[in-house]
Amino acid sequence: MENFLNIFLLGDVPNDLVSFSFFIGTMAMMAASVFFFLSLDAGGGKWRTSMLTAGLITFIAAVHYYYMRDANVAGADTTFFRYVDWILTVPLMCVEFYLILAKAGATKKLMWNLIFASTVMLVCGYIGETGDNPVLWGTASGLAYFWVAYTVWLGEAKGLAEKAGGAVLEAHNALCWFVLVGWSIYPIGYMIGTDGWYDFVDVIPLDMDVVYNIGDAINKIGFGLVIYNLAVSK
Repeated sequence: MENFLNIFLLGDVPNDLVSFSFFIGTMAMMAASVFFFLSLDAGGGKWRTSMLTAGLITFIAAVHYYYMRDANVAGADTTFFRYVDWILTVPLMCVEFYLILAKAGATKKLMWNLIFASTVMLVCGYIGETGDNPVLWGTASGLAYFWVAYTVWLGEAKGLAEKAGGAVLEAHNALCWFVLVGWSIYPIGYMIGTDGWYDFVDVIPLDMDVVYNIGDAINKIGFGLVIYNLAVSK
């Protein structure tokens, strides 16, 4: 029985925290997807598209976590799979801002600007992790991230949220905190996994994959729960 659990939970790599975090991530994302899909009509279906987007985010992540776990057990690098996941899910997380603010006058220009900035952030991050000059590309990625954070915290999106007020403003503020605090886990993982002027981060006794897995669970599921709370709010 113990050997079976080791194979099923840890990919035949006993006491491997990284493999276990991939397994927990897969199960958590899939469970969240089922919940969000079954809650499409929560609160009367007013936020159906937002709930559908939340379910897609966690479902895409669950599929990629399944493949990343297998790649990790096989000793292969998971960076490519992770960035494919992010290039699909992070822009969708930005779309959530547009969806909840659309009734307050948000334009598709705002949505596409957020999508573009998040894509630049990810592309630069991938080049930095897999190529040369990680500090340069990491800085470029960071600038794109700060633009997204500024837009939702202090820029156009914030103004629209204040115009909407009520539950929409509360949901927007909650998502902003995920962007500011939750997304900060990703640059920490980036610094752990690359060389540069931030080598001091290497003292953190965690594998980069574990850091990313924790960040994904908090951010992607958390985004969806904020939307669900908005949908059922009175």
